[in-house]
Amino acid sequence: MQIKPINEIQQFFENIASPMGIEVVGVEWNDKSTSLTVFIETESGVDLDTCEKFHNAVMEPIDIFDPTYDKPYTLNVSSPGLDRPFKTVRDFERNLQKEVEIKLFAPLKGKKMIDGVLTEFDDNTVTIKTSKEEIKINRTKIAKINKAIKFD
Repeated sequence: MQIKPINEIQQFFENIASPMGIEVVGVEWNDKSTSLTVFIETESGVDLDTCEKFHNAVMEPIDIFDPTYDKPYTLNVSSPGLDRPFKTVRDFERNLQKEVEIKLFAPLKGKKMIDGVLTEFDDNTVTIKTSKEEIKINRTKIAKINKAIKFD
């Protein structure tokens, strides 16, 4: 099925989300199930009420926007999940001075998994402070970086 470009669809959602204090962190189209999923985030996290509030806010305008050129589809609004990988500069900014988990393509100092506090980042490197040292890692060596998930 033909749909509008994902970046155009994401911009549509961002225009509605921003005044609501919601950030659109991703949009995915699943051709097999003909479903459009919008992943949202807020400073305080995402719960079912936030998803419902955003879903209700987009229902009328999305019919006018018509992302699927008048073909039926399912719209889903979801949290991106606790362990989602950082993809954007905003993801890194939001997690500065917070604990992160890094999975490497190849071992560094004998480890493929490194946990620590994200202290700096740029286009090429990520710096984390572990319990023993500060480590600067080239971003091309990182398979995945995400917020550390701690269970009490």
